[in-house]
Amino acid sequence: MARGTASAARTTSRGRIDKRQAILDAAFTVFARQGYSQTCVQEIAEEAGVAKLTVYNHLSDKENLFRQAVEAAADAVAAEGLAVVERLREPGADLPAATADLARRMLQVVTGKRALALRWLTYAQVARFPDLVESVQRRTSTRITEALADRFARLSLSGELRRCDPAQAAEQFMALLTGPVEARSRLGTRRLPASETRAVAAAAVDTFLRAYATGEAGETG
Repeated sequence: MARGTASAARTTSRGRIDKRQAILDAAFTVFARQGYSQTCVQEIAEEAGVAKLTVYNHLSDKENLFRQAVEAAADAVAAEGLAVVERLREPGADLPAATADLARRMLQVVTGKRALALRWLTYAQVARFPDLVESVQRRTSTRITEALADRFARLSLSGELRRCDPAQAAEQFMALLTGPVEARSRLGTRRLPASETRAVAAAAVDTFLRAYATGEAGETG
């Protein structure tokens, strides 16, 4: 009996977590589509397929709902970026190819719909939620850059990258990718064609490897 009660409790808890996530996903979708001021909780409830009261029971009010939805989206973007960085754990014999793959995939993350909507929502509401910019940055770019620094540190120890400050190398690599994209996309308001993102990725990898790679991979042409 106790075992059945515990199982039922776990199921209830899991269901509550799933419903909360569904509400957060729906909230982010509606906020991204309409903006904060133009969105009402009833619309979010309809998008999530739940009662308005259920939204309030889980997230208390609109401001908390917005904050939680944005931070959940930031965590999702970070998870995508971390999965890309993880591919560099075993780069194989061809470091330039592995780095190029990393760059292309990372740009797919940072120029994806969710990442673009996240940036737009965060900066659009900076006056109302001034601390949210730092929270989003900490959850996304900081986490991804730290993971990338760990990969670069291992590559430096193995001799595939020159001796360097891995945190600085990771920061520079990400800047080589995101800087041009921010400029060319006009801070995310213009969608870049695939040819442009490929060109940005190639230029970033070329510059990075010239500065940090050892052997043939680091030779300039």
